[in-house]
Amino acid sequence: MGQRKEKLLIGAKLRRLRRTLGLTQAQMADDLDVSASYINLIESNQRPVSAKLLVALAQVYDFDLSDVGGASDARLASELMEALRDPVFDAGPVGKNDVEDVVNANPDIAKAFLRLYSRHREMSIRLYSDANPLADREKVEVLEQTDRSVDSVREYFHENRNFFPEIDEAAEALSAELFLTTDEPHTTLTDRLKTRHNYQVRIVPAHVMPDQLRYFDRHHRRIDLSELLHQSGRRFQLAVQIALLEYSDLISDHVDRAGLPDRSARNLASVSLANYFAAALLMPYSRFLKECETTKYDIELLSHRFGASYEQVAHRLTTLQKPEARGIPFFFVRMDSAGNVSKRFSAGRFHFSKFGGACPLWNIHDCFATPDQVRTQIIQMPDSTTYFSIARTMSRSEGAFDRPPTKYAIGLGCDIAYAPRLIYAQTLNLEAIPVTSIGVNCYMCERENCPSRAHAPLNKRLVFDTRSRGVSVFRFQDG
Repeated sequence: MGQRKEKLLIGAKLRRLRRTLGLTQAQMADDLDVSASYINLIESNQRPVSAKLLVALAQVYDFDLSDVGGASDARLASELMEALRDPVFDAGPVGKNDVEDVVNANPDIAKAFLRLYSRHREMSIRLYSDANPLADREKVEVLEQTDRSVDSVREYFHENRNFFPEIDEAAEALSAELFLTTDEPHTTLTDRLKTRHNYQVRIVPAHVMPDQLRYFDRHHRRIDLSELLHQSGRRFQLAVQIALLEYSDLISDHVDRAGLPDRSARNLASVSLANYFAAALLMPYSRFLKECETTKYDIELLSHRFGASYEQVAHRLTTLQKPEARGIPFFFVRMDSAGNVSKRFSAGRFHFSKFGGACPLWNIHDCFATPDQVRTQIIQMPDSTTYFSIARTMSRSEGAFDRPPTKYAIGLGCDIAYAPRLIYAQTLNLEAIPVTSIGVNCYMCERENCPSRAHAPLNKRLVFDTRSRGVSVFRFQDG
């Protein structure tokens, strides 16, 4: 028996679209060649939208069909739920359905609330620094500014689903022009920088450039690369430099449209978009997606096939969001051995907390005990969404005897429904594998009796019983 198809209700989205366009239900019905009563039924979620009407919406109003999947709304709902759990609101038992109703009815109000909450956190830091004589006021202000810049760029990439079609198309065209399908991409990129821009590429000893991996010397017309870089890292850095030299106007246009708050955020966005171009140049969209499907998303094999690192391939997998040619919607996270998250992105519904690390039950933490080995796990979030997770360690550059390389763990995953398409699940009986229940982090997780819990949930009141000791010292109740 086949699976029952889920009804697609888009009432709030359709109503927002209609009001944005300044149309009545009758006018929209006339444009779409349907009855006004049908539009009314869809907007009130009394009737699911049909595939035929979705196509008509896309053709008539340039409606983005990817919006109906709800990935961005799901992330917004998760962030709103996270904020409401802060005791400062005393919000009580606000349910998941209540939050989703708010987001569906008016996501702009939800976003405004989150901006207000973010401002509240900034003011709390300021108050702490004023009240605490040990706090360094200047350092706190720098931390606030840096956090704001980084978060604004992350939000910009999230809003665009980590997909920038104009940059992808430009990079793919240049890749074809340079014939980067050959076996010598490093030589090709070096020749491009020499012949087009008169820049010479040098590999520099580590002691000459101890704190940098790439340096652009405009005065001497040189691009210096550290000898510690892997070959894949050298190619990537050259591709980044080509992006900054030849496509600065394209990158600047994107940054201008982003509406970022300050110069630091603009510079970070420029670097991030140059990195995006570099990945798209070395792994052009059409060919990369085709090879992903052919290899069943074998990251190691793809890294060999495209001369890229494991991390570069894993991150590129999250950008395959072209409406007419989508890849699997992966989430991605990079974490150090202390649990600090330095990079994160979710192309689907997977939610990362803005504050704190990851759940200790997620096996990404165990990767450091088995370096360079791929570990798989089925994980389930508190909202019952289930994911197939892949994790392994990597290093960004080579090391030396007195300078060992820094190890990171890369976590990559997708909704369990996509797992059969992955090489990593081919020999597994997915139904027989135990599911690990995890949370966003301890502060946001309401799972009781977790032996790995380090903190009580923010929206719970601690209860201590002198008569007993549970598996966790933190026992709590609603409050």
